[in-house]
Amino acid sequence: MSTVVIPELRPGQTVRPEIRGRRGVISAGKSFAVAAGMRVFARGGNAIDAGIAAVLAAAVTEISHFGFGGECPVAIHEGRSGRSYVIPGLGPAPMLATPGVFAPQGFIDFNGPRACTVPAVVDSVCSALGASGSLSLGDVIEPAIELARGFPVYETLHRHLVDERAACIRFPSTAAAYYPNGDPTPVGSLFRQPDLAATFSALVDAESAARRAGLDRRAALSAVRDAFYLGDIGATIAAAVEREGGLLRREDLVRFRGRAELPVVGRYRGATILKGGFWCQGPALLLALGILDGIDLPSMGAGSADAIHFAVEALKLALDDRDAHFGDPDHVTIPHDTLLSDAYHAARRSLIDANAAALEHRPGLGAEMPRTGGSWLGSGDTTAVSAADADGNLFCAVPSSGWLLGGAFIAAGTGIPMGNRMQSFVLDPRRPNCLAPGKRPRMTLTPTLVLLDGKPWLAIGTPGGDSQEQQILQVLSGLLDHRLPLQRAIEAPRFNSEHAQSSFAFHTDQPGVLSVETTLAEGTRRELARRGHRLREVGAFGMATGMTAAGIERSGTLRAGADPRGERYALGD
Repeated sequence: MSTVVIPELRPGQTVRPEIRGRRGVISAGKSFAVAAGMRVFARGGNAIDAGIAAVLAAAVTEISHFGFGGECPVAIHEGRSGRSYVIPGLGPAPMLATPGVFAPQGFIDFNGPRACTVPAVVDSVCSALGASGSLSLGDVIEPAIELARGFPVYETLHRHLVDERAACIRFPSTAAAYYPNGDPTPVGSLFRQPDLAATFSALVDAESAARRAGLDRRAALSAVRDAFYLGDIGATIAAAVEREGGLLRREDLVRFRGRAELPVVGRYRGATILKGGFWCQGPALLLALGILDGIDLPSMGAGSADAIHFAVEALKLALDDRDAHFGDPDHVTIPHDTLLSDAYHAARRSLIDANAAALEHRPGLGAEMPRTGGSWLGSGDTTAVSAADADGNLFCAVPSSGWLLGGAFIAAGTGIPMGNRMQSFVLDPRRPNCLAPGKRPRMTLTPTLVLLDGKPWLAIGTPGGDSQEQQILQVLSGLLDHRLPLQRAIEAPRFNSEHAQSSFAFHTDQPGVLSVETTLAEGTRRELARRGHRLREVGAFGMATGMTAAGIERSGTLRAGADPRGERYALGD
């Protein structure tokens, strides 16, 4: 991790400015994605159009953490209609994927041709644009096509290309796409992905053909989707995966069709929090906030040992419930009404000891959860895009998978790095997240929308795997409990409990371990340690996260914030 030097700041000053705008604001992972979104705003697009443009640009330029063959959950609030909805953007396991396939090795592949679920980005993008966008795919994908033809490599990407070279070149298709001359592309030199550019162009061609045939914008986007899943692109993907020993088949792509759904709703300090369903970890944030809503955090002060202790203990309880009860609702029965009820939150709240950190897993409703132990595996995957516009539209996407980390597998002939989400399943048949054919893994990706007094207020998302809900909770608490400005809430010192079972690799846990940034006051750290938290210290802005946020103030002014962690950027107009 590179050293972050923090300049001397005046009281209340931030490392990065809070961005203001009148027509549109966007916060995203890298400058290329933000620039793509701003180009689309400039041509008259709304927050959904701009957000999708940023997602597509990220699929080209943030390949260390997200590829076009992964997932893209999206949360949208329409300003004019007042409608809010979520597109899961998550494909199921192939029909050939059974626990028995992986039982001999005792774990599910982390990377490679057997690690991918059905790619869902195209379905998600076309659904969001069709339902709430105003432009064509051709309009919003144009910056991504230009970037796929060549963009200058930045330092972080170069480092990942160097670190992951051995893991990637074991796949000839990845070696050809990402290491065409055998070595990582140097910083500042152009990184070219001609096969991916051709795949993007083929999707635009399908849309153009549909429009020439007389179809309207939404029907043309459906034709784009069909070109990917039913046409030559899908056939090429399936053949490439099968050729390399993977489980995905063409029938899996043909069968797949995502669907929009109503968000799961929680309330905290007068705000309405909208999350994805129990197929992701999103409701865990609502559980934790429900527990904390009965605790007077505002009187404890931002960054105090008391405030952090109660937040950490609430998160432990919520994430234990995540691991014990969450899974694909199409395949398992989830006690969602109970988990989201005030009575349940009160019962869970009563388990918190104000003076001692819990060191055991305590899922509710009689569930049992074995300890897994093992070495700590940090998480820093994924990217995030948040956007807002003057019409009251909010957009949040948390795209992920298909990353370089551990070795990307590219479907030869398409330029598409396939996803890695199969590893989020478990093999224990007693668990609701156990692998099954056609089932979606319970994933960590978790876009968030917040309404205040029933009006659109904030879109917020972050990378960070299992830490995502924890990091979002801290920013929301800063805003709602302590009335901090947006950028100050984002830059405030962070903590992260490592107590829960990891959603990746061997699903290890570290009960009682609490990562804290050293910018947290020394006295606070000492007090947390006294209460039994097993501290792991990381440097300033050292938490594996990268918050993006965009929203609308009560005055109607647009604002956006971007995290120095993860090199986030924000712009507005």
